Amino acid sequence: MANVHAGLTAHSAEHFGDTRDHWWNEDYLRFLAGHWDVARVRTVLDVGCGVGHWSRLLARVLSPDVAFSGVDREVEWVTRATARAAGTDGRFTFSVGRAEALAFPSDTFDLVTCQTVLMHLPDPRAALLEMVRVARPGGLVVAAEPTNVVGPLIGDALAAPGLAVDDLAELFRFQALCQRGKAACGEGNDLLGEQLPWLMRAAGLVDVELRLNDRAQPIVPPYDSPAARALVEETIDTTARDVWMWPRAQTRRYFAAGGGAPDDFDRLWTMLFTERRRVLRALADGRYVSAGAGLSYIAWGRKAAP
Repeated sequence: MANVHAGLTAHSAEHFGDTRDHWWNEDYLRFLAGHWDVARVRTVLDVGCGVGHWSRLLARVLSPDVAFSGVDREVEWVTRATARAAGTDGRFTFSVGRAEALAFPSDTFDLVTCQTVLMHLPDPRAALLEMVRVARPGGLVVAAEPTNVVGPLIGDALAAPGLAVDDLAELFRFQALCQRGKAACGEGNDLLGEQLPWLMRAAGLVDVELRLNDRAQPIVPPYDSPAARALVEETIDTTARDVWMWPRAQTRRYFAAGGGAPDDFDRLWTMLFTERRRVLRALADGRYVSAGAGLSYIAWGRKAAP
């Protein structure tokens, strides 16, 4: 199964599947690590660590004696991250905590980082201020966040041609209303990637830089690469369980909060899943072809020395 956490009520359960293992090219992370000058990094804090995907990726490009700490607000993820780290000689430790109130002394970590966390917070600046606080002077703060505008609908429409332009426009409006509603509910901003440089500067970081994630995941017949298999399995599974970017009830709440007409939701949801089933047919017939890129950023800055 592409996502052993699917269906759990803990936050982001639908997004901790095998597809997450294919978000980054390791050689690109090695390039970034060299650019960051991480020779002196010995302690890392992963904020909103989930089950530890980001920590494990960074561990492959940092010194083998680096110690990782991870915090997440969900006991479920801390328990699972700890289990997945078994056998690493205590290199990874995970604990329950909130990004906006980190239970660590100031000036503690050489590198403080997060991946797709700020986008889910009502006040991402508060979390970044905490990340800066616990970084040592001169230490690095790194955030990886997307602008979720390409993949959910437009990417599939391009990869499986045939969706009428008017239908695509209506579904994109549906997506935009839901994303606006998520922000209105105080549950984050799916387009936060565009704000990363400003947020980092507003948090007092210096030498702020931004890069695009260079990862593309070609999804081409016969869909036998690990990334392609994970995507196909996830698409089949979420469609069968009536899950899109979010489960149906959560999406309905966002749609209403974003200004969508309540009586229109069921029609649009049906249209959306008609499109998803069309995508599944294209996959089954070997007609789905995608470069597999998205719009995702990684930004960093340093904590000013006294």
